[in-house]
Formats: sequence, structure tokens, C-alpha cells
Amino acid sequence: MKKMKRVMSLFAVLSLSFALAACGNGNNGANNATGATDAPSNASSAEQSATPETSLSGSIEIDGSSTVYPITEAVAEEFGKENKDVRVTVGVSGTGGGFKRFAAGETAISNASRPIKDEEAELAKTNGVEYIELEVAYDGLSVLVNPENDWVDHLTTEELHEIFKPGSTVNQWSDVRSEWPAEEIKIFSPGADSGTFDYFTETINDEAQASRNDALVTFSEDDNTLVQGVEGEKYALGYFGFAYFEENQDKLKLVPIDGGKGPISPSAETINDGTYAPLSRPLYIYVNKAFLEKPEVKAFVDYYMNNAADLSEEVGYIRLPQEMYDEGIAKLQ
Repeated sequence: MKKMKRVMSLFAVLSLSFALAACGNGNNGANNATGATDAPSNASSAEQSATPETSLSGSIEIDGSSTVYPITEAVAEEFGKENKDVRVTVGVSGTGGGFKRFAAGETAISNASRPIKDEEAELAKTNGVEYIELEVAYDGLSVLVNPENDWVDHLTTEELHEIFKPGSTVNQWSDVRSEWPAEEIKIFSPGADSGTFDYFTETINDEAQASRNDALVTFSEDDNTLVQGVEGEKYALGYFGFAYFEENQDKLKLVPIDGGKGPISPSAETINDGTYAPLSRPLYIYVNKAFLEKPEVKAFVDYYMNNAADLSEEVGYIRLPQEMYDEGIAKLQ
């Protein structure tokens, strides 16, 4: 009888132990499922600090101005070093071509060498595209001739108008100044989708897109094609952004322009202080607000505005005053 009582007592103790163990295990299971823990707070902090930050990934499509391209490409290259899983594609369809895609919502960012036109802004509005305009650098349109050209010491804005206006009858250099050679001027001009073309024609001919269009003119959206054209023709005349001249100054001759205050050549100083007039201008990027909701796009644009000053100078453009970059950064918040 005593033996039976001991067995029963032992069975009761064991049953109670198993029950307590089961309850303990059940509580631990519930804690794991909800993410709760009974570990000390300092241990939890250590675990959190050891967890790596989430890296950015995805793709960003950019298109537009060939003039702004070198800046954006430099930003994309540096950004890519820190964000290897983000693919940034930069196209060069010209400012107008870029705005067509941007207004349709196809691209996150549009490079532009002029402000957006009313009709482009209206198309964007129709398609529900809201955007932010950001200035990123200054540029000076440069007028170039072949290095063998030893007669042009400068050109006035009036002479440029006579050469480039619609229906121009200036076909030879001697038509500009009688003492110059009686040789045909081979003209190399940005194409109609180029913001550089818009800016130049509006400044020189008083109307954007107003330009001669005859057998003497070669148009191209690619500034490198224009460089090669002027380099290869002794009697050539062309124009494009200052950065492309700096990259190819051993192949080209820069022409000082007289806008009414004497001949002045574009340089970092004359473009920045406005004395190279009237062919100095700001450069832009336009950002689709909807794409800013993507962390990789927001990070890229933030990086762009925080580094545009240095990188624009590295590729031959002129940095803005710092307060203008600060204003751009504030727009993004």
C-alpha cells in the first residue's frame, strides 16, 4: 500500500513538471511568432546594430539634352560606385525629344538645356505628370571654326544673325566681311530637338527654331558629330556647349562674340559673371514627382544636387552659387 502511494506521488510530480514545461514552451513559441523577446535591451540593440542596412536596387531611366548629358553621366557613374545594384540609363535624344518622353511618363528624369515649353508642360499635365525643375549648372554656347581658319578674330551677334537667319543669303565668308575668303561656309548646327538649337535661335534670331535650312547646313543632335564636322572642314562654322569645346580645344578654334560690349570669349569666369552675353544660360534636370516615391530615384536626385557643383566643373561646366543648390535640395523635401 505504501509502495502504491509512492508511485502515485511520483506520477503526480512528473505530471506537474511536464505541464509546467509545456506551458513554458508554449509561451516561448508565442514570443517568437510576434517578435517579442525577454532578452536584455542591450542585447537587442547589439543584434539590431549588427543587421546590415537595406541596399538600394532598381533602375532609373533618364533622357534629354546632349549638353546636360556629361553632368548627369558623371553623377550616375559616381552614384553607381556606392549603389552597385541601381542601374542608371542616360539617353541623348535632345531636350525636346527628352521632354516628349518625360511628359508621357516614360522617364524619371529629363535633362534639359532650356526651360520646359508651355505646350510640353501642358502635355505633362494632361498625362498626370507632376515635376520639379532643378538648375544644375551654367553653360556658355560656344561658336567654333576650324583651327586653320586664320581670318576670323571675332563675330558680332548681328553677323551671326545674318549667317543663321531663315532665308539667309550669306553663303561665303566674304559675304560676312569682304576681306574674308570667297569660300562657302560649311555650317554645323544642333538639330531641332536640341535645347541648344532653341536657345541659340531665340537669342540670335529672336525666335526659337527660326534658322536657315539649306544645303550648307548640317544638323545633328549629337555634339560629337558637330565637333567632327568643324574639325574636318577648313571653312566650317558651328556652335555647341562650352564643355564640348573644352574637351576638343586642340581640334577647334574658339570665336569671341561681340554682344555690344566688345569681343568676349566664353570661360568659367565670363559665363559665371554674365559678361559672356547673350550666349550664357542655365542647365536643368526635371524630375517626375511620382518617381521620387522610389527610394533609388530619391537617393539619386539627392546625390545629384549635393554633388552637381563639383561634378559639373569636372566635365567643363560652371557651378551655380551654393544657395541655388540649397534651394533645389529644399524643393525635394
